[in-house]
Amino acid sequence: MNDIPAPKTGPQAASPIAELSERSRDIFRNIVEAYLETGEPVGSRTLSQRGTIALSPASIRNVMSDLERAGLLDSPHSSAGRIPTQLGLRFFVDGLLEVGNLNPDERKGIETQLAAGGRSINDVLTQASSMLSGLSQCAGLVVTPKRDPALKHVEFLPLAPQRALVIMVGEDGSVENRVIETPSGVLPSSYIEAGNYLSARMRGRTLEEVRSEIFSEIAAQRAELDELAARLVATGLAEWAGRPGALASPSLIVRGQSKLLDDVRATGELERVRHLFDDIERKSDLIQMLELAKKGDGVRIFIGSESKLYSLSGSSVIAAPYADRTQTVVGVIGVIGPTRINYARIVPMVDYTARVISRILSQPS
Repeated sequence: MNDIPAPKTGPQAASPIAELSERSRDIFRNIVEAYLETGEPVGSRTLSQRGTIALSPASIRNVMSDLERAGLLDSPHSSAGRIPTQLGLRFFVDGLLEVGNLNPDERKGIETQLAAGGRSINDVLTQASSMLSGLSQCAGLVVTPKRDPALKHVEFLPLAPQRALVIMVGEDGSVENRVIETPSGVLPSSYIEAGNYLSARMRGRTLEEVRSEIFSEIAAQRAELDELAARLVATGLAEWAGRPGALASPSLIVRGQSKLLDDVRATGELERVRHLFDDIERKSDLIQMLELAKKGDGVRIFIGSESKLYSLSGSSVIAAPYADRTQTVVGVIGVIGPTRINYARIVPMVDYTARVISRILSQPS
């Protein structure tokens, strides 16, 4: 008898796992665990020989067929072996995955490798990415805190009476625009003067680095500006001061990409990894996906095309956010690998690493 409900779709879909019989849940869990261990299709005889299921191969095959009809398993070849589908992996992770805790030696090892010891936070994050890559045999990922880029050019463009557009261009190519209110009677020459003044002083420096210096110059009337240009500069800086991090953008640290090739078994997988390398090289889409992990509390798992990146189909990302001393989430750390990675081992590893980084960032500089 088929005791597996057809999978439901849509935002209100209920998990089929909750509706499985105990026997079906046990067989499904054993299939997924065996697949994650070997990466190979799992047959009824293999399950029977594992000794954890007291059923005949024929009975196991019947349940496997039901699970396949439910969309939780797939048959990649004509053989009797099955592998979990992306839907099946998601339901396994959400409903059946048993995540353990790191032992004291593993925790101490992570803490020792990440000990700041006078290093910059960027060095600590790079070390964390390399460490996770080594421990997980996947590629390690870190989205670093947003930082204002050094500036290259500032320009004021009049839009209407008492309104102007301020354009700030970073040396990294980032561009940010802001409309500001301006004093009445500003001449075109004052807009040019204000832009040239700011460009000369900000070039190669961040807004935060030069803001107080420029305000001091204006207050002490040391700035070589006419009155209206000085007021333009002050207004522009005040507007930008109200939007900290406006030009800031996160960056991505990746370590251990070569490990993604270690267990490639077929041409199709090699093509998938090649596309994955392309995604990592572009970085922007991967950063966007990892930024989603910042919105949750604890570890997030993205399986296959759930990541919204087509090339990531066949890959999984396990990521967790980390916070600064104000308990504000500022970045994400994790790993990326094939969908058959060892979730039970890697989830607590990523979680604890994120906690250690948060602890380091909470310490006085």
